[in-house]
Amino acid sequence: MNAPVFRFAPSPNGRLHLGHAASALLNDALARGIGGRLLLRIEDIDPVRSRPELIQGLREDLAWLGLRFAPPERRQSEHLDAYRYQVSALAECGLAYPCFCSRGAIAAVVEADAGRCAPVPRDPDGAPLYPGTCRALSERVADRRRAAGEPHTWRLDTAHALAASPGPHVVRTFAVAAGEGRGAVRQIGIERDEAADPARWGDPVIARRDVPTSYHLAVVMDDAVQGITHVVRGEDLRASTDLHVLLQALIGAPSPRYHHHALLRDASGEKLAKSRGSRSLADLRASGESPAGIRARLGFA
Repeated sequence: MNAPVFRFAPSPNGRLHLGHAASALLNDALARGIGGRLLLRIEDIDPVRSRPELIQGLREDLAWLGLRFAPPERRQSEHLDAYRYQVSALAECGLAYPCFCSRGAIAAVVEADAGRCAPVPRDPDGAPLYPGTCRALSERVADRRRAAGEPHTWRLDTAHALAASPGPHVVRTFAVAAGEGRGAVRQIGIERDEAADPARWGDPVIARRDVPTSYHLAVVMDDAVQGITHVVRGEDLRASTDLHVLLQALIGAPSPRYHHHALLRDASGEKLAKSRGSRSLADLRASGESPAGIRARLGFA
């Protein structure tokens, strides 16, 4: 049997904070605890926010913490052609369609429904579900608009996808068990299967206007290519796994086991986030914090 493979996959759109450190250290502890490997993936599909200095900064932060990753490092920006090919393959099978709707156009439809006192269905992240405006476009019309250079995304036709892969779709999860004593290496705990409901995401975007993929498609393809067996990430991504297992089934990729850990929160109860200006590891390092102190604070002494 091949050794288990874990991954830590940050997005270089800001400096890492304590929440990232906790997740990376947990992945490292579990990989070592069961004799597995830990890989680093740079999720840099955002062409504007993923700056070279931020990529180098996260590497420095992880090395400062004492984390070592098995080669090779994977950068999503180097595999755009592979993502583009997969979107085309899904479209050729009738499982994806181009969407020419702007956010404003989608919002107008949603507001009109709200004005009629109709309930507005929302995805697990709280965003209104796409109303399906472009789903019914004929292939001829869609091709003409694309040939004219009209900006568009690609959406998964979830109804057709579920017909092609009816399931049942299952997320295999595992608990994390701490060892005996202070700083003991954590181990894989009880596993169980949980039913997934991909339909609650509606027709999600699988390729953006500016990038030939989305987080959802890229992460599923990357996990397959890297041979990831265990995904350990924040609980804010738990609902995304419902969609990921459907995409895995559609492209013939294996489903890893999943553990979604609690998020670190600030004094007000909000999760640590780059967008909220949470204090970075670089700032903590500059103020005199040591890697050992960070590890102890996070329970990885």
